[in-house]
Amino acid sequence: MDERIIQVAKSWLGDGYDEETKAEVRRLLEGDPKELQEAFYKTLEFGTGGLRGIMGAGCNRMNRYTVGMATQGFANYLKKCFSHLDQIKVAVSYDCRNNSATFSRIVAEIFEANGFHVYLTKELRPTPELSYAIRHFGCQGGVMVTASHNPKIYNGYKAYWEDGAQVIAPHDKNIIEEVNAITDISQVKWNRDAETKGQIELVGEELDDDYLRDLSTLHVSPESVKRHHDLGIVYTPLHGCGVKIVPRALREMGFTNVHLVEDQCINSGEFPTVQSPNPEEPTAMKMALDLAERVGAEIVCASDPDADRCGIAVRDENNNLVLLNGNQMNCILTYYMLRRWKELGRLENPEKFPYIIKTIVTSNLMSDIADHFQVKWYNVLTGFKNIAEVIHANEGKGIYICGGEESFGFAVGEYVRDKDSPITVSLICECAAWCKDHNTTVWGLLQSIYKQFGERKDWLRSYTFPGIEGKQKIDGIVEQYRTNPPTHIGSSPIIEYRDYLKHDYYAPEVKLAKSNVLQYTAEDGTVVSLRPSGTEPKIKFYFNLRCNPGEDVEAKAQAIDAQFAIQ
Repeated sequence: MDERIIQVAKSWLGDGYDEETKAEVRRLLEGDPKELQEAFYKTLEFGTGGLRGIMGAGCNRMNRYTVGMATQGFANYLKKCFSHLDQIKVAVSYDCRNNSATFSRIVAEIFEANGFHVYLTKELRPTPELSYAIRHFGCQGGVMVTASHNPKIYNGYKAYWEDGAQVIAPHDKNIIEEVNAITDISQVKWNRDAETKGQIELVGEELDDDYLRDLSTLHVSPESVKRHHDLGIVYTPLHGCGVKIVPRALREMGFTNVHLVEDQCINSGEFPTVQSPNPEEPTAMKMALDLAERVGAEIVCASDPDADRCGIAVRDENNNLVLLNGNQMNCILTYYMLRRWKELGRLENPEKFPYIIKTIVTSNLMSDIADHFQVKWYNVLTGFKNIAEVIHANEGKGIYICGGEESFGFAVGEYVRDKDSPITVSLICECAAWCKDHNTTVWGLLQSIYKQFGERKDWLRSYTFPGIEGKQKIDGIVEQYRTNPPTHIGSSPIIEYRDYLKHDYYAPEVKLAKSNVLQYTAEDGTVVSLRPSGTEPKIKFYFNLRCNPGEDVEAKAQAIDAQFAIQ
């Protein structure tokens, strides 16, 4: 065992640390050396999106001390940037995870001790509502305590800027510097004095009212909902914080036949009914699919623990429930929104140009649809904060209609600057009602899109390699693809190779930040991208397959999948 690691661990037995933490550190010192190493071999990195890690004692774990030090660093940076204000305002919310309520209170109290006015949600609230609250209350920043869709042993901390989006350059790197400057818990303002106390304002249903009222203005087919209000819908929050907002949004739209998966409406950081609370995973949707079969529902919707991502299932031509992937969901909703905007005469705006946004690993079918409707589109790096950056840059000049990324994230309109499952669920159900008016279904609409624009198949392969050795393996795989790129995707030669870390690219007009992403485009239009995850010990391969008429889609997909498989 590295002596440095032991000394760092022993420092956590000193003054300032609570007895529960000290007991856990003693257990680690006396127990498995590998567990001790993982807890203390580095400081939990405050990345460009914030913190995310396994909960427990140690400088490489999520706990009150790593959360406190991160918050103090963030507060110091906010004070530098907004020193001209009499008082800085921030919003704080949290999800259902173990310790989320505790961590959010710690965050709020440290902000308060730094002289900030804090809007803290009384109870757990979705990430998109936190994004909304920042702009709604005129805040300069915000924090959402969540680990999104990660397993139950994780928690996290998303940092937001005054535009309601997660922080981007240069603020992300500058905040990291401020956080790294907090090297000891004694630098954190843990204790509020008489002058700062009283600056935490609890917010609840009044924020929900405003949020849902504004989202209601984004609907485009209210008459279809009235005609088909009894559309059969099943929704599950997967134990997360969509439990109140999403059903209420559907009710207020006018849907009257909504069924909830009651066992999964119980908020719990243990996620007792699922192996992983991730709507991208088919197993997470099982209980909702089973309920839909029992009640004969036409559409199934799920949101993840912090209710920014959502999963969708619809009936196919044989009346079987089929799970949509994130690309299919995004393409259906993009087509639906643009078609309805065209029918409503909203695309002809002489003062502001309408536009959509996708990420570089999301299906190019989204941009093909935008071209068809003569709507401008942007292609940005992975992460919804990059979509939000374009929205912010276009304020006053353009009208953001919608945008999304393949990882089950979509948003409509400018009220929320992050993925937004309440509006996504609402709109997919509204789209289903609209489809009924046109004697089709959501699945039928997707097939007609393929017929018009060409058949696609999009999928993701993730490989998990935890720990120190895992990071080295992931780095090695990326470097191998960087220095020895493939010459073909399947039988089609590669005509473009992009290394987003080495070269500058534009989206268009907006310069993309450097990012460790490799992307290969074949002559037939198929695109393969790979990147190491920024929040999990994973490397991800994104496949966007374009097929010509008569090609065997599944055979072509299997061959390409095998070509890029990691043993």
